[in-house]
Amino acid sequence: MSLDSISQMENREFPAWLEVLLKEKFFNACLDHEEEKKNEKSILCIDCCFSICPHCLPSHTSHRLLRIRRYMYNDVLRVEDGSNLMDCSLIQPYIVNSSKVVFINERPHTRQFRGSGNFCNTCDRSLQSPYIFCSLSCKISDVIMRQRGLSGFLRVCNSLNLTDDEGGGIDMFLCQALACTAATEIVRKKRSSLTTKTCRIVTTAVSSANIEAPARRKNTPPQRAPLY
Repeated sequence: MSLDSISQMENREFPAWLEVLLKEKFFNACLDHEEEKKNEKSILCIDCCFSICPHCLPSHTSHRLLRIRRYMYNDVLRVEDGSNLMDCSLIQPYIVNSSKVVFINERPHTRQFRGSGNFCNTCDRSLQSPYIFCSLSCKISDVIMRQRGLSGFLRVCNSLNLTDDEGGGIDMFLCQALACTAATEIVRKKRSSLTTKTCRIVTTAVSSANIEAPARRKNTPPQRAPLY
């Protein structure tokens, strides 16, 4: 989607979370949890209007959360999740982990040939029938051009729970994040305790060896008495 289309609209017509969804580079490492595993920013907080990682979830449990996924090296979202916030109809979906997903942004074209069949109304990408948009951004651009706004496209959503690939809710995802954090802290404490204990044992052993070790006799070969 063209950034000019966004800038031409008033802020009240183009919500901040939608602008972040279209512009954000998801799956970058979270700077607040650099040392943690699985710290990619793959969740969009609708209320805070910025991306977060799973370890940030404890601070956003009461917020509306939208999980972003990856397909063919591109950001996608589940149709079921996105439909709570906006009209995702007529956008060509793809199947990922038994769920329908749509691309968030337009993808680069690999071929310029235009044959017969359906094509994206915005970027002319070849599509399957009956779809007329290849991505969410292409549909938004078309809606803005035709309606001069997003009325009828955006939907009222007061609650949006985070879902995983198996259809679970935020509780499962949050528990996994908290369990991972707790396990990491336990491992750190165990390592610190073992290191201190080992140092004490080694120090004690060395001190005892220096005090109790008997002096060794010097082994010299016997000498024969001289003959007179």
